[in-house]
Amino acid sequence: MRKINKKRLLKKIISWSGLFFFGLAAFMIYHQLAKYTLQEIEDAIIAVPNKNIIYACIASFCGYMALSSYDFLALKYIKHKLATWKWIFAGFIGFTVSNNAGHAIVSGGAIRYRLYTRWRVQASEIVKMVTFSGFTYLVACFFLVIVGFMCSPGHLLAAVSSPLVNWGLMIFSVGGLAFYLWGCAYYKKPIVIKEIEFDAPSVKMAVAQMIIGSADILMASLVLYFVMESYVDIPFLTFIGAFIVAQVLGVYSQVPGGLGVFELVFTNLMPEDENQATLFAILVMYRIIYYLLPLIVSGIVLFVYELSLARRKNKK
Repeated sequence: MRKINKKRLLKKIISWSGLFFFGLAAFMIYHQLAKYTLQEIEDAIIAVPNKNIIYACIASFCGYMALSSYDFLALKYIKHKLATWKWIFAGFIGFTVSNNAGHAIVSGGAIRYRLYTRWRVQASEIVKMVTFSGFTYLVACFFLVIVGFMCSPGHLLAAVSSPLVNWGLMIFSVGGLAFYLWGCAYYKKPIVIKEIEFDAPSVKMAVAQMIIGSADILMASLVLYFVMESYVDIPFLTFIGAFIVAQVLGVYSQVPGGLGVFELVFTNLMPEDENQATLFAILVMYRIIYYLLPLIVSGIVLFVYELSLARRKNKK
């Protein structure tokens, strides 16, 4: 009985931790914007042309749809079918939280555990899903670095690193992608980690990972590019190369929202005659459109969902 109670208690803690991480995400975005006054934020918004704001919002929406598709692929990986609205809902909520709170596996995983266990997905399957989604992002980064380097070998990432680092990143990406595709094609034995079996996905699914993951990163980059376009004239290929590095470093440093990483990258990208006010306006608008607004929407949706479940239980 004690073991059963402990298991139930652990499941409840993990489930409720999803709401804790949502609160943490809200606190982190507040912390990021709190150093600016409302007047400064308003000035930053006004400074960006309306059409650029609209384009950035559309790119942000498309980006989160691509992120939700990570869950669709992950469900296919574990061979579990769910209604479309469920994986879109879980993916959107999970990624708005992990993007802001950092520690994507823990924060996004806790949200997914709370939601997917209600839909009869086993805890071990959720671990597989979260792990698979992590590889989706990694494989997409490998692929985009390779494509970007081939399109623009002369100046890709020049704003953020040396040629030696660029070539090192390129070689690492080629090796990483080749190894992953080789494993998908030829490695058939399951990898067992703490009694959970991970099978290599098919090559077809690996290609889908590259496409969906690339779409996510490209849409996220477009949000910032549309905001930045009105301030700085920069070739998109140069920009996307720097963005990939900033995004990857931000995610794997586990710093919420890549705070500090983007500042470093775009200080180098900005022309010398631009002042810090310009950089401030760009980053504030980017964080509002790609981080704050989706978090507000997901908070409202999650609140309504939890409230409807509570009412159903009370009726019973």
